[in-house]
Amino acid sequence: MTNHQFGPFGITTGLDSTPESIAAAQAAEELGYPVVWLSGGPLPGLQTIADLTEATTTIKYVSGILAVVKYSAAEVSAAYASLEATAPGRFTAGLGGAHGPRPLATLNAYLDEVDVPVERRVLAALGPRMLKLAAARSAGAYPFLTSAAYAAEARKILGPDKLLAVSHLVVVEPDADRARAIARNTISFFTNIRGYVASLKRQGFTDHDLTDLPNHMIDALAAWGTPADIKSKLTEHLAAGADHVAVNVITGETGPQPVDQWRTLAPVLLS
Repeated sequence: MTNHQFGPFGITTGLDSTPESIAAAQAAEELGYPVVWLSGGPLPGLQTIADLTEATTTIKYVSGILAVVKYSAAEVSAAYASLEATAPGRFTAGLGGAHGPRPLATLNAYLDEVDVPVERRVLAALGPRMLKLAAARSAGAYPFLTSAAYAAEARKILGPDKLLAVSHLVVVEPDADRARAIARNTISFFTNIRGYVASLKRQGFTDHDLTDLPNHMIDALAAWGTPADIKSKLTEHLAAGADHVAVNVITGETGPQPVDQWRTLAPVLLS
């Protein structure tokens, strides 16, 4: 894997095998997005990756991420082998979610067992120890809920040749109050999860910030405004050392995939 095989911008979203999800994946491909990072939480199973790949032609998929406590190494190995046979080069296994007392040991043991080439797996990494593991045993790291300043620090740990792909929240909304309210609602969920709390504190956010979610914190963790505003914000990650930004569009509503917003952003992000 080269650091730039995904281009500067892709999509992060939760897809399944329903007709709506298939249509969304096909729309992303038609719009020219090079890759979809499949959110692990909504993913109903590994078959979905095969279904999405079969329904599209060239767009790549990365599981972002498969929790190693949910999917066995044997299952992931078999899925990778099958996809490599039917759609070579289009699936990269994003792994993480090693919850428990010894997450690094759990991931290390899993990586010993999983039959996926190093260059075709990435790790969900936030802290320095996980970033070092990503550098040593995968193609790179896929962090979420991070500022551009984080990208610079992560690049130092990963070294120059590993992939750094960040998932960044995006709100296609020029009204500051509305945009920040949508982003604040999403970010608030993660301020109760230990790993994200630790990451946000390492990035310089205080307990007060994590409680009040002030504008400066929202603006560091979510891009909002016009498509040009959003591209400018996302490009800060690239300037700081990231290779790729996975655009995680949120609308404040559950339901349909934000295909309209992907379409609005495509001419600016993909030009």
